[in-house]
Amino acid sequence: MELPFAESWKIKMIEPIRRSTRQEREQWLKEAHYNVFQLKAEQVYIDLLTDSGTGAMSDRQWAEMMLGDESYAGATSFYKLEKRIRDLFGMPYVIPTHQGRAAENVLFSYLVKEGDVIPGNAHFDTTKGHIESRHAHAIDVTTDEAKDTQLEVPFKGNVSLEKLEKVLTENKGRVPFMVLTITNNTVGGQPVSMENIRETCALCHRHGVPVVMDSARFAENAYFIKTREAGYADRTIKEITAEMYSHVDAMTMSAKKDGIVNMGGFIGMKNREWYEGAKLYCIPFEGYVTYGGMNGRDMNALAQGLDENTEFDMLHTRIHQVAYLASKLDEYGIPYQRPAGGHAIFVDADKVLDRIPKEEFPAQTLTCELYLEAGIRACEIGYMLADRDPETRENRFGGLDLVRLCIPRRVYTDNHMNVIAAAMKNVYDRRAEITRGVAIEWEAPLMRHFTVQLKRLG
Repeated sequence: MELPFAESWKIKMIEPIRRSTRQEREQWLKEAHYNVFQLKAEQVYIDLLTDSGTGAMSDRQWAEMMLGDESYAGATSFYKLEKRIRDLFGMPYVIPTHQGRAAENVLFSYLVKEGDVIPGNAHFDTTKGHIESRHAHAIDVTTDEAKDTQLEVPFKGNVSLEKLEKVLTENKGRVPFMVLTITNNTVGGQPVSMENIRETCALCHRHGVPVVMDSARFAENAYFIKTREAGYADRTIKEITAEMYSHVDAMTMSAKKDGIVNMGGFIGMKNREWYEGAKLYCIPFEGYVTYGGMNGRDMNALAQGLDENTEFDMLHTRIHQVAYLASKLDEYGIPYQRPAGGHAIFVDADKVLDRIPKEEFPAQTLTCELYLEAGIRACEIGYMLADRDPETRENRFGGLDLVRLCIPRRVYTDNHMNVIAAAMKNVYDRRAEITRGVAIEWEAPLMRHFTVQLKRLG
């Protein structure tokens, strides 16, 4: 008899969570202006808002916390982290930052100028925000396969080489770098193949354009290359990681995802000139270059987390749980971006709430309905997050409208996945009754979805 699947870890500590009543949730969501970012944590039963900084650290990571060196300059913790990054990614120059968007802020402050064009495979909201706030242009060059959520292809996060070449040719001298995001969060946590990484970087380099890899979920991308791409089944995650980064020029990372820490990030570079330029912004924005916004204990935990999370069993346990949730949604006929991603399931809100016009934000409405149903906090990755065009100020309705069910690492059990799936089924079963969405009452001019205030319609 074949043995059933089991987690590659055991539980040492628990945190109690509480179920709330529908009446309580109605009141709390109204007070939050129908924006789940504004809910208090204790008002949430199962929190799927993000996998950023919400994972459970291992006993070895906690042990490393106790060994942290908090020296202002030259801490041993920095050199431990620097060595791990050099060994894994081949990046000789390292600047720690307090999180991924800080890494972008430091590097982009040096590299991005007004009028520049930065192509990428569906820039995430913070990346786009850092580009557009500098009066530059973020241009999406993702493959068109990503637009069809029901299409089953293994690497929907890929770059369209045709789109990329058009951007590079038409904007010669205006492209300081390209952003290559692995996995591609905005289109549903979809991976990028090694072949596409190699060809994308070769194309950029022929045009004299460096490539910066947005690396928040690099290990999950390596897992999908190992399990889906020919020629990689017998390669280790660390070997695949080294090959991925052999093609690029630099990286930014929110270490709160695949580093499995609560706070932290970094920039890795092969170019000393970039390093010297970025240092000038690190010191006033983040801190001295050997801590750059991170405590010594957090750098130690990150160095350990990067090592742990580039082992196959750890990744397999995590991605198996996401696939398990997908299988439950399949049972109930709920449409999501297929195939299942590595860190989340992205429910296709346009297909679930097909009676709500795009102007009333179906994914944001579905996010609210899921919270009201069971106290589950998800995240809209769609028309609200897409923000407005910085020039026309019109809403950008051209992309996908998704609800991200984002699974924290090593936190929830499959029983929680059963609750999530059942709650989504309950909403799905009454979808014909949900005919009105939400409207914006107030929004920030940039990255509005974090603080937007909404009202219910109907």
